[in-house]
Amino acid sequence: MNIVILNDTPREVVPDQTVAELLSELVLPARGIAVAVNGEVVRRGDWPTHHLRDGDRVEVLSAAQGG
Repeated sequence: MNIVILNDTPREVVPDQTVAELLSELVLPARGIAVAVNGEVVRRGDWPTHHLRDGDRVEVLSAAQGG
């Protein structure tokens, strides 16, 4: 297992897990999500091919509605 830091919390992931696979485990809405790995935004089209490495810092952000 590898460890990534997901929104400041350590999380185990399988070696070479992709961003898309991680997001499917998190059960997030299909829209309104942005992902950055090590401070770099990962485009939605790259999620299925962007592999996570041990020690990566992953930030998952969701859009919020305000009033």
